[in-house]
Amino acid sequence: MFRGIGRLVTRRPWLTIAAWIVATLATVMLAPKLPSTTDQAEFLPSHYETVQVMQVEERAFPREEQPAATIVFKRTDGGKLSAEDQAAVTKVATGLADKGYKEIQGIRTGPEMLSPNGQIMLASVTAATKNVFTEGIFESVKEMRVDAKAQLADTPLTMGMTGQAASAVDSMESAGDTDAMIMMATLALIIVLLLIIFRSPLIALLPVLIITLVFAVATGLIATASKIGGLKADSSVSSILIVVLFGVGTDYILFLLFRYREQLRTGVPPRQAMAQAVERVGETIASAAGAVIVAFLALLLSSMGMLRTMGPALAISVGVTLIASLTLVPAVFALLGTKAFWPSKAWRREPKNALSHRTAKLVSARPGLVAAASGGVLVALTLGLFGFTAEYDANNSLPKHLESVKAQEDLARGFAAGSTEPTLVYVENEDGKAIPEAVLSEFGKQVGGVRGVGQVSPARVSPDGSVAQFSVVLEYKPAEDKALALVDGPLRDTVHEAAPDGTRGLVGGSTALLADIRDAVNRDYSVVFPAAGIAIMIILGLLLRSVVAPWYLMAAVGLGFSATLGATVVLFQKVQGENGLLFMLPVMVYLFVVAIGTDYNILMVARLREEAARGRTPKEATRLAVAHSMPTIATAGIILAGTFGVLLLAQNSMLQQMGFAVSFGILLTAFVMAVLLVPALTTLLGHRAWLPGRLSAPAPEPAAAQETRESESEPVGSR
Repeated sequence: MFRGIGRLVTRRPWLTIAAWIVATLATVMLAPKLPSTTDQAEFLPSHYETVQVMQVEERAFPREEQPAATIVFKRTDGGKLSAEDQAAVTKVATGLADKGYKEIQGIRTGPEMLSPNGQIMLASVTAATKNVFTEGIFESVKEMRVDAKAQLADTPLTMGMTGQAASAVDSMESAGDTDAMIMMATLALIIVLLLIIFRSPLIALLPVLIITLVFAVATGLIATASKIGGLKADSSVSSILIVVLFGVGTDYILFLLFRYREQLRTGVPPRQAMAQAVERVGETIASAAGAVIVAFLALLLSSMGMLRTMGPALAISVGVTLIASLTLVPAVFALLGTKAFWPSKAWRREPKNALSHRTAKLVSARPGLVAAASGGVLVALTLGLFGFTAEYDANNSLPKHLESVKAQEDLARGFAAGSTEPTLVYVENEDGKAIPEAVLSEFGKQVGGVRGVGQVSPARVSPDGSVAQFSVVLEYKPAEDKALALVDGPLRDTVHEAAPDGTRGLVGGSTALLADIRDAVNRDYSVVFPAAGIAIMIILGLLLRSVVAPWYLMAAVGLGFSATLGATVVLFQKVQGENGLLFMLPVMVYLFVVAIGTDYNILMVARLREEAARGRTPKEATRLAVAHSMPTIATAGIILAGTFGVLLLAQNSMLQQMGFAVSFGILLTAFVMAVLLVPALTTLLGHRAWLPGRLSAPAPEPAAAQETRESESEPVGSR
């Protein structure tokens, strides 16, 4: 099949390129824009308690205002607030409320918002909508900060804003232009590395142009699928799409170009050389893409709506990249012929690649030692995983100088840490009748008796009296581990047990949502990862015609995954003293290290099998496979790792964690697993690695003269 594809696109390059241009224009012009969604009901399945709370809240309090931010006032000298100070706070809050900020319902303060120690006074900012993460509210937060500070200029008071919307504003501003930074760094890395390797400006620029075209097509198809097929994707997928497309796209182009250059050196005319390159590595590229696609599609099994929407969108993008790698890329380079390498002539001779050849000799001569050493490194790094702690508090990752972080610290000096985002407890009468006030009072007392609960407000009752809401302030920060453990354990247990006969008790709010997300993530680890592993093993088995090789390949991948997380734990938790790692980090490592990094294993093991099929001994096959494949794997790995490494420049510690984990994991996969461990294990197993399949030699290289007349390009030795 791949021989036919290679011959077709190289004989009709103009037709292939024209078809892609037409498809791109049609997709861009006709496809709708990716929607932007904030539907939290889609985030978790309906059986999670916080989703049920949202449904009850919508029925009972459909117009209820939502806390958006909290303004924290204090004296500059840290002393107690005098009566004049409190009056000044009231004046500022009233002045801000009178300005009528966009999407802000009200700004309220009063004596009840003075801390018990008298040092802190609060003003509550409520939104006019349930969703506080809108552009209008963000702009209002920025304006309020400026206006409030201006009104306090001649007073001994200072202020800071914290809470959900204020923290979100600070988080976005601290992240800065991360997407743009990633894009620019990726382009620079691709161009510079390809220039160094191929010494050709065309080869340095063409992959960037091709992948940009693929990005346009993929985005259009995802948007179309979202509209027609019911795929729940939104514009937030664009940033991760950039990295995926440039990562896998560059990998596949490099797989093809390195083999193309290898074929040219045998004296084969350019178009025939490209056709042969597609034939030789087409199955490898298709298998690598298939592994990535099934890994992404496994996210459909996730409990979390964000991952379920991300999986199909990324799978579509990789599918488009695969098609482009086997059609558009060969057509472009077949059309250019050897001119693509201009002005360099280095492509005509085999590069020395001294490091690759030394590595190849070492792995083939001492496979047991190499397997023990490389495997030992991965096992040692894996030990760090035992200290892993998931961090759900996004504010802990923000720089300490940000206003929302400092305001939260000030608030904690005067109030319970959970004051900004209280937990919401609901009691609903299942027959729709009003709940007696005495019953609600007793229920509230039982909730207030839970250890770790700081304060319980009086019940707010729905118009028909069938639903009551209690605002519960915890003694812990809303997103810290103690708060999650309290809400998901003693508090929920008490609420469920104390609910009067005929009613049901529910716990919601941001802390409860994070607790449910934690449960969903833990569940996904036990379902999504094994499903993806089994699917990848099936693909490896089909590619290698073996039931042996997929087992040790997946074992190596799993070891690389755990080693990556272990190294990240050691660096950030042990060395830098972070409370924990981003709770989504294992999923990110799975997406980019396991799924995309498996490409390198597939490239190496496919070449190992090809060399073994030529009748070479296991050691000789390993020597040749490592020598030929290491430059490709090294280049692709450095580009992809460097892309994520840019995140280390961000001020947000969670972005730094992601940048280190993914870049380090890719380097481990490329240089330790694919280049050392996998070929060493394959050498030790010998021909048993390919059982029960039989090694059949690949089709012989056709004589150059057979297709020279069909090629319009000049032979290799001419210019």
